[in-house]
Amino acid sequence: MNMLTRTKSLMRFKLAGTAAAVIMATGTMATAANAQEQVRWQVPIAFPSNLVGLSTPVVHLSESLKAVSGGNINLRYYEPGELIPAFEILDAVSEGQYPAGFTWVGYDQGSIPSLPLYAGAPFGMEPSSYLAWYYHGDGHTLLEEIYEPYNVQPLLCSMIGPEAAGWFAEPVESLEQMDGLRIRFAGIGGRVMERLGASVTMLPGGELYQAMERGTIDATEFSAPAVDRILGMQEIVNNYLMPGWHQTFTTAFLLINKDSWASLEEATRAQIDMGCRSATLFGLSESEWENPLALQGFVEEGVNAQVLPEEVLQELRTITHEVQQEIANEDEMFRRVLDSQQDWMRIHGEWRTKGYLPAEYFKPENIQQLD
Repeated sequence: MNMLTRTKSLMRFKLAGTAAAVIMATGTMATAANAQEQVRWQVPIAFPSNLVGLSTPVVHLSESLKAVSGGNINLRYYEPGELIPAFEILDAVSEGQYPAGFTWVGYDQGSIPSLPLYAGAPFGMEPSSYLAWYYHGDGHTLLEEIYEPYNVQPLLCSMIGPEAAGWFAEPVESLEQMDGLRIRFAGIGGRVMERLGASVTMLPGGELYQAMERGTIDATEFSAPAVDRILGMQEIVNNYLMPGWHQTFTTAFLLINKDSWASLEEATRAQIDMGCRSATLFGLSESEWENPLALQGFVEEGVNAQVLPEEVLQELRTITHEVQQEIANEDEMFRRVLDSQQDWMRIHGEWRTKGYLPAEYFKPENIQQLD
């Protein structure tokens, strides 16, 4: 046998071996998929499923889990109000009415004061430091402790960066303008606004356009530019305030009934956990792409994208500290979570301040174009 014949024979042998390996692997995967348990969950969600970074991650989660499980894991999500009202998800999951729900956990601050610290807190962490604290620090462990009495297993399943500070009829030059204002505001920031004399109400996103249009409320915050654009707030009011001092990040969680969670096979739990981690990255990256484009669109359409004066931000920070101190005095878990977050913020802040370029370098006018 000459060298050419031997080479061709060896190549045929390798190709046959590779094909056999592929067939065996495919057969193994198919067998594993067929052997996997069937999961058919109804999942109520708190936001309409088209909202960038807030609810699009649950769509990503549902589609991804269905794909990687060969159709065995089917998390079917339902729009707000289809199964239950948006603000009732925790109770429904806790009581086993539904195996899981997807929500902004800050909605439950009335019964669990510490939750807004996980959902998006005033003058809180940036997304990168929050993710480090949640996954590698005390974050997830403390949250599991918080939800233990409610028979709920929480999984971080979405994240976006800072929100806008809201839509107002007039530019904001002084916090005295908040006195008597009827405003939709969420989380701890809502308590800060009440301290300033505002009348604060909580409305789901789907009701904000009509409330502003009818004059039921005078101003509102809800989310970041891409989401606010979908809601159409720019059609009603013209003054858009930034930065989002009240929520330096926003998260959403998949809340799972612990009995339902415990009944799953270990491999299934691992897939759902990985699916939520993937959905969190999806939400953060999608929102960081869409928000700048939405803000650019607002500016081009004549929206007044106002940056709050430094003295206003400093005053808001002082009042935020007072409010958080009051909550900490009333709720020990709030104190524990906030202490843990701020301890990490001090450590991470040293790295953030020295390791990253100052914000000045990222101003549009300072970006140097190639010749």
